[in-house]
Amino acid sequence: MSGLSEPTSELAAAVLAGDEPIFHPNTGKPIEEVFTLHPAAAAGLDVPRYCQICGRRMVAQVRPDGWHTKCSRHGELDSEWLYVEHLPES
Repeated sequence: MSGLSEPTSELAAAVLAGDEPIFHPNTGKPIEEVFTLHPAAAAGLDVPRYCQICGRRMVAQVRPDGWHTKCSRHGELDSEWLYVEHLPES
């Protein structure tokens, strides 16, 4: 997504800093609860649909090149911010 802003939200800061989530991003349940994930989520392929800070359901948009989510309380998170492409030098 061209023109994407820099990650400035509380949610983006927590994810990029590697903070331990309070709520599971695929279920919204407290992280200490025992639960079973569906195969895509277990493989890390599913879009995070719940805020890992408050557990609220987020608005999620899937694009051909990634995804974008937004929590009404903690801001936005974009897959582009998580993955840095390292091209081999010539």
